[in-house]
Amino acid sequence: MAQEVVTSDEVIVGEEIERVRLITLNRPRQLNVISSKVVSLLAEYLEKWEKDDNAELVIIKGSGRAFSAGGDLKMFYDGRKSKDPCLEVVYRMYWLCYHIHTYKKTQVALVHGISMGGGASLMVPMKFSVVTEKTVFSTPEASIGFHTDCGFSYMHSHLPGYLGEFLGLTGARLNGKELVAVGLATHFVPLEKLSDLEKCLISLNSGNENAVKAAIEEFSVEVKPDEESVLNKLSIIDECFSKDTVAEIIQSFEAEAKKEGNGWIGPHLKGLKRSSPTGLTITLRSIREGRKQTLPESMKKEFRLTMNILRSKISEDVYEGIRALTIDKDNAPKWNPPSLDNVVDEKLDLVFQPFEEDLELQIKEQEENRWDGKYENSAYASLKVTE
Repeated sequence: MAQEVVTSDEVIVGEEIERVRLITLNRPRQLNVISSKVVSLLAEYLEKWEKDDNAELVIIKGSGRAFSAGGDLKMFYDGRKSKDPCLEVVYRMYWLCYHIHTYKKTQVALVHGISMGGGASLMVPMKFSVVTEKTVFSTPEASIGFHTDCGFSYMHSHLPGYLGEFLGLTGARLNGKELVAVGLATHFVPLEKLSDLEKCLISLNSGNENAVKAAIEEFSVEVKPDEESVLNKLSIIDECFSKDTVAEIIQSFEAEAKKEGNGWIGPHLKGLKRSSPTGLTITLRSIREGRKQTLPESMKKEFRLTMNILRSKISEDVYEGIRALTIDKDNAPKWNPPSLDNVVDEKLDLVFQPFEEDLELQIKEQEENRWDGKYENSAYASLKVTE
């Protein structure tokens, strides 16, 4: 087969193989975290290939032991004293996430290893997302003073019962079997067969959904969650995480933890109590809003939340969380405010408040102009605003 390597850039490798397009996230030592360059290249490829009649199937995978560990936290931390230093990459990332959700060509994610936060947003919306026994999924953003983002306020809100609130607030991890069981992945393929599946998909040389599905099913196996899986605890999760506030959720979870056989709750409860009160409260409200929002509405909301959090609109917790986790690595964040009692609803409203229309994330839903609204065409890039 004719093969063209579009780029051998250190962060992404893009290949064009007849009618198949292959993207490899290529920062293995950094667990394929998403940098500004990664976002720009991904958007560039996806737009080019959606418009290319010769491109039918797009495959994305990670190199090394991770699919993608999510956003580059150090990038955000390093820019904390500057004015909106990460605005461009944030805008581009949410814009990209919307286009992945609504992509017109058949997509397959081959997900080996860690797939967390923004990294998981490159997997879950795909038509086909293939996981293995080594796949680890999590959305742990609330714990560091951030929020469940990159479309997950929408995706989590559509999970069964109140599982989305549980995953968003606790950052609980799911394995490959669990991901398939709740619909966050479509197929489970043993790791030893993953490279053979990739070769099969490339040789298929087609984006026909039925043909791609049949090819994946040749390698996939039926799985169900292990006996100790949190998915077998959904009645308790629904009882606790349906409560109106984070404080009530924790109180309810504490009561359940005291009952016989509920030892599994302990680590999750400990994590909740250690997390940023502001991050938890924003995350709960965002996921609850996601239930009533369209995907574009959720993406616009998440863009606002991210920018307002990075601007320390009501708290600097996100920078304190990143410091404690990845910079000083002391795992001893000092939250401000320090407790849920001090998180005021009126202040919370400030991070959810809509921007002026030209400062919102520009999502075009019409077919003919869906790739418009790029950062470079936005009010931010034109320097018409100083906000």
